[in-house]
Amino acid sequence: MVRIEKFGYYNSFRMEQANAIRSEVFIDEQLVDPEIEFEYEEESNYYLLILEDKPVATARWRETPKGIKLERFAMLKEYRNKGWGGKLMEVMLDDVIPLQKSIYLHSQVVAVNYYKRAGFVEKGEHFLEAEIDHVMMEYKG
Repeated sequence: MVRIEKFGYYNSFRMEQANAIRSEVFIDEQLVDPEIEFEYEEESNYYLLILEDKPVATARWRETPKGIKLERFAMLKEYRNKGWGGKLMEVMLDDVIPLQKSIYLHSQVVAVNYYKRAGFVEKGEHFLEAEIDHVMMEYKG
């Protein structure tokens, strides 16, 4: 059974679970500096995908001057490429589309196709973020 929980920064139990996933994916696997990984925490809206009572993926969104930025999509390695990420994205988009603001994200280049399947298109040139090749993407539906 899969469920997606929404929570805020002050839910310390869920934040601990989300941060454990982010640490494993971004810090341990991708060698992202923890100072870069853990920023804008209090102002973000969080999601946790729980499969059979095990937290396996997380993501968040926050409002910026450019609109709604989706970010920090992280899934434990053994659960990738099984369709769970699409379910997480669907729930997030259902929450942010009614806000009627531009929806965008910075995708790692290796993840572009995941975001394209959800209705995002590439905008602009590739750039480095946390020493990883990225491209800005905008939601077009």
